Amino acid sequence: MNLLIKSATIIDPNSPFDQKIADILIEKGHIMNIAAEIEADAEIIEAEGKYISPGFFDLNCNIGELGLETKEDLYTGTKAAAAGGFTGIVLMPNTIPPVHSKAEIEYLTNRAKKNLVDVYPLGAISHKREGKDLAEMYDMYLSGAKAFTDGDKPVQDAGLMERALLYAQGFDALVFSYPEDTAIAGKAKVNEGEISTLLGMKGIPSLAEELMIARDLYLAEYTGSKIHFSTISTTRSVELIREAKRKGLEVTCDVAAHHLVLTDEALIGFDSLYKVKPPLRTQDDVDALINGLIDGTIDAIVSQHTPHEVEFKNVEFEVAEYGIIGLQTALSLALKAGLDINLIVQKLAIGPREILNVDIPAIAEGEPANLVLFDTKVDWEYTSKNNRSKSYNSPFIGQNLKGKVLLTINNNQIYK
Repeated sequence: MNLLIKSATIIDPNSPFDQKIADILIEKGHIMNIAAEIEADAEIIEAEGKYISPGFFDLNCNIGELGLETKEDLYTGTKAAAAGGFTGIVLMPNTIPPVHSKAEIEYLTNRAKKNLVDVYPLGAISHKREGKDLAEMYDMYLSGAKAFTDGDKPVQDAGLMERALLYAQGFDALVFSYPEDTAIAGKAKVNEGEISTLLGMKGIPSLAEELMIARDLYLAEYTGSKIHFSTISTTRSVELIREAKRKGLEVTCDVAAHHLVLTDEALIGFDSLYKVKPPLRTQDDVDALINGLIDGTIDAIVSQHTPHEVEFKNVEFEVAEYGIIGLQTALSLALKAGLDINLIVQKLAIGPREILNVDIPAIAEGEPANLVLFDTKVDWEYTSKNNRSKSYNSPFIGQNLKGKVLLTINNNQIYK
């Protein structure tokens, strides 16, 4: 693969060419030259007015393998990731069987070899994700799992979470917490507030999320462990984590892209495509999340890509499954939220890799080409035809979005 990208604006805080407009010559998967003007025998990509950065990295992606391949498999999931500019994805263990032993970790890592998109499966904290006994965390770590989570099942047993934090600390692994107190959340489906009252539906109070964050922050402080919170969604959650960081705790967190642009008002029509968990909150919460990204409290933006077959979403709101597909829309939603382009690259490409402690690609001569080229000004329509996921459960299909990925490069492969 010989490629010459002309006149791209480089966005990479780890590159000596950050904020500069330059030509980039790529040969055999490596960046061979970066200069103001390059002439070479290579395929030319005109990129004037467009941005190039390290490839995006998603910390929260659900792909059906193992056992749920009718929702998504590694082939379609990584195609959707590449179309969205992601050169690395972290897989949640929400599968059947769950990823709770080295066998599942090794299967997924072997299946994902030689792919444009680097795949990092996470191991479950508890056996079968049942929240009772610790899973084979160290065995999974030796097989390639860099962090542990029970995915969309919050760990309700404080003693189990304490043991997981202490155990992971022994081999410098990271524990992800999905913060929800199920005793408080109950069987409610939407955010508790004016909209839930208007709809006549039971609501999940912000307290359900915030109590679990407070608990796990205490546990992390007590054990001296590091912890990561997945998909926070409330004002108070941001405040709790901001204060914990001020105290010096090793805590990080992320936010789903759709929580930056949607509020619970989207539910007025009972459209199950907007049914997600954590639930869509209020505009005050959205504003707090955006401010948390700007001031560094929130470290990453995730897609929370959650594919479902049509029969699980095209049903009554009350019984529909949670989640939307989000790999191809993450960039557009971050732009729609009004985030600065440098901040977007930090939260989509740099911050996620720092959290997982994996190599951060740099746009520099001699480095492997791990890149995404995108246009922040172009409008495009997200349709069922250009959707690369096996599933179609996105409220943004059929909508015009701003900001499009033009080119994704990694492992000497290119997607365009």
